Amino acid sequence: MNLLKKLTSIRATSGDESAMTDFLLKYIAKEKKTWKVKPVIYQGEGFQDALVLVFGDPKTAVYAHIDSIGYTVGYENNLIKIGGPRVIDGCELVGSDSKGEIETELLVIEHEDGEKNLQCVLNRKIDRGTPLTFKPHFRETKTYIQSPYLDNRLGVWVALQLAKTLENGAIVFSTYEEHHGGSAGFLARFLYEKYKIRQALVCDITWVTDGVTHGKGVAVSMRDYGIPRRSYVKRIIDIAAKSKIAYQLEVESAGGSDGTILQASELPIDWCFVGAPENHVHSPEEKVYKKDIASMLALYEVLLKKL
Repeated sequence: MNLLKKLTSIRATSGDESAMTDFLLKYIAKEKKTWKVKPVIYQGEGFQDALVLVFGDPKTAVYAHIDSIGYTVGYENNLIKIGGPRVIDGCELVGSDSKGEIETELLVIEHEDGEKNLQCVLNRKIDRGTPLTFKPHFRETKTYIQSPYLDNRLGVWVALQLAKTLENGAIVFSTYEEHHGGSAGFLARFLYEKYKIRQALVCDITWVTDGVTHGKGVAVSMRDYGIPRRSYVKRIIDIAAKSKIAYQLEVESAGGSDGTILQASELPIDWCFVGAPENHVHSPEEKVYKKDIASMLALYEVLLKKL
């Protein structure tokens, strides 16, 4: 879990993903010599901070977003949400600006009219526009992992493990997912036009709900806010059932992912969200069971061979 611990500590809010991209490029350059197939790597101009790996003759693309939720410092140390972080009074936040490293706390100020302001507690003004993230706090037991940013550093971790044995497929490290969606659309167009890829799996982390619980396997989502094509989802469920890998079916009315962006595009791409469930979502206490992580990786390995 050392790699996952490192991934959760990297500051990479939506729009500020370059540190994560740099880490991934260095990691891939070091590790790819041990992978079964060495991928073609697409990045740089035209890809912003996103990264695409193509292995062999791909039919399916795996999307794992590399950005996180957090806060932007506005005027007078006020805080503006990036995505949907859970607002917790006293929560520890970190970042850096022109004056150096920042360690601060979130302060919720409630007004008589019911309005709330979010500020950070520091004895100096922070540069406007500075991103702040939850302070790293990685914990591991025999049964679970708990840390800020398991959403979606755990999805990135699964994708990197998948890369070790992947023979045919694409892995997409996308950006901007947490803040109204982002790069998945133009990355899908690139893969569609160059490789004719029309199938996608969204390698992300979902929520523990009334119907999806810890310890019962990876969640295969039949729908959230978006509704993927039922025949494609049924193929995935059939493969999962035959594999004997633990999984559970998710049916929700809300929530989105890179899949939502793919469905909103004009491209004829089938997609399905497949990810382990966590609780304490978008907080410093995100928690995922190890059994669900193992089943998530195992199912991805089977799906990339069978789809």
